[in-house]
Order: sequence, then structure tokens, then C-alpha cells
Amino acid sequence: MNNKITNLFSRLYLLLFSVIGTAQISDASTIVAKNATLELLGDGFVFTEGPAVDKKGNVFFTDQPYNKIIRWDATTKKMSVFCSESGRSNGMYFDKKGYLITCADMDNQLWQFDNEGNHKVIYEDTMNAHNGPNDLWIDAKNGIYFTDPLYVRNYWKRDSISKRNGKNIYYLSSDRKSIITVDDNLVQPNGIIGTPDGKKLYVADIGNSKTYVYDIQKDATLTNRKLFCEMGSDGMTVDNQGNVYLTGNGVHVFDKNGKKIAYITVPENWTANVCFGGKNLDILFITAMDSVYGLQMNVKGVR
Repeated sequence: MNNKITNLFSRLYLLLFSVIGTAQISDASTIVAKNATLELLGDGFVFTEGPAVDKKGNVFFTDQPYNKIIRWDATTKKMSVFCSESGRSNGMYFDKKGYLITCADMDNQLWQFDNEGNHKVIYEDTMNAHNGPNDLWIDAKNGIYFTDPLYVRNYWKRDSISKRNGKNIYYLSSDRKSIITVDDNLVQPNGIIGTPDGKKLYVADIGNSKTYVYDIQKDATLTNRKLFCEMGSDGMTVDNQGNVYLTGNGVHVFDKNGKKIAYITVPENWTANVCFGGKNLDILFITAMDSVYGLQMNVKGVR
């Protein structure tokens, strides 16, 4: 009898959740697939972050408090632990060679993972300049833009943060030998994503409730900073139509001109990050609190 009652409540919950998922999607531009509902792909984590998709559509995300990277298989839809010692990785992105690059903020480093989950440090803050790398995007030259806000972690063992240079955006060269500051006039930079043509860079200043767009120059510097929208974001992504996806209270979607065109409610207190995954790159993969969700889309992600 108990099992029957449990199964009944489970069915009722799924039915209610599906109805809520449909009703809470505001989509004036039909970027969400018809009749699509928000699907719970996995839960039981502590805090999910940093989704990144590989060439096969598999999505990797972090459970930062547990210091793990989890892999979601695009074929089986199952999850497995990719790495159990991730350097407290947060934001992640795949580079042009297929390596997974992560913001490992435990010791102010950037890590590179191979397909087997083995890592090496590709950048380390030896000058005591950074707060803790948070999120990143990799350009066609394999150079890395990363944000460096300040979220004090209880596992840090570093010196006083008062010595640090500020909350900036940095660019690490493809040979990993030089690093430059590309913007030092932000309150709390967080989410970051570039356009597939490599011409524009979006950065969310979550501490100032704004997202900016920059022109990327040939020498990797940023110019012509413009206000994109009056909203900050934790993580972000773009689709093949040039729409920009911001997170926080659910997922907010803006067209390339900064006009809001869609809103996706997520039944969690905080939505941390998004990317497109699946074999066809048409599933919006959402990390939110202790869970991850998927939503079938009409648009696709870009690599």
C-alpha cells in the first residue's frame, strides 16, 4: 500500500510540474519547442554550476561544494562522476583541442582536463593578484577571457584579499605566458560569453545589475563597452540566433539588441548557469541549486 501511495504522489507531482513548466514559460519569439516542459535531469547535489558541452553534446557541470565535476551523457541521459578532485572548479568551457578548461578557485588557478579526467594547471596566480577565477570563455585563438569577482570561500587558505587588484576581467594568451587586464571598471563581474564569430564579448556585472557588450580587438583587448541590458547574471550563454541567456531568478532571454524575448521559470531559489547540450545542441541545460534541468528548444547552441 505504501508503494502505491508513493507512486501515486510521484505521478501527481510530475503532472503538476509539467503543467507549471508549460505555464511559466513566457516565449514571444517561439525559441522554446512547442509543448516543451522543463525536465528534471538530476538532483541530490549541493550546488550545481559551470555547465559546458563537448563535441558530442555531453554536458559537464560542477558540484562545487563537493569539489566534483559531473558528466551528463547525451546518449544515455545518465550521469557519472568525471572528476572527484576538481580544485573547486566553478565556470568551465571546452577549448578548441577538446580539453575542458575550468576556473579552479581553490588556489587561484585555471585547470585543463583531458578526456579521462586527468588535469594539469595551465595558469596560477603567483603574484597574489586575483580574488578567485569564476567564469570563462575561450576565443578562436584558444586564449581565455575570465572574470575575477570576489566570493570569499571557507576553504581558502590564501593571504588577505586586501592585497588584490580589484574585480576585473582578464585575458590569458593561448601560449599561457602572458595575461592582461581587459576591464577594471566593474563592481562584481561574473557571467561571460562571446559570440561564435569572435567579435563580441558579453559580461555580466552582477554586482551592478547590468550586462555589457564589448567589441573584441585583434590583440584581444576590449573596446566600445555598451550597456546591453539592466540585469546582471551568474552564468550565461548564446544561441545560433544571437540571443543571450541570463540567469538568477530563472532564465531570462534577450535578443542581440538587448530586448527581452523570453523568460523560463525554474523551481529553485537560484538559477546559476546555462548551456546548450544534447546531440543536436538543442537542449537548454540549466544548473540550479541542487538540481539540473533540461528544456527542448527550437534554437540551438553554438560552439
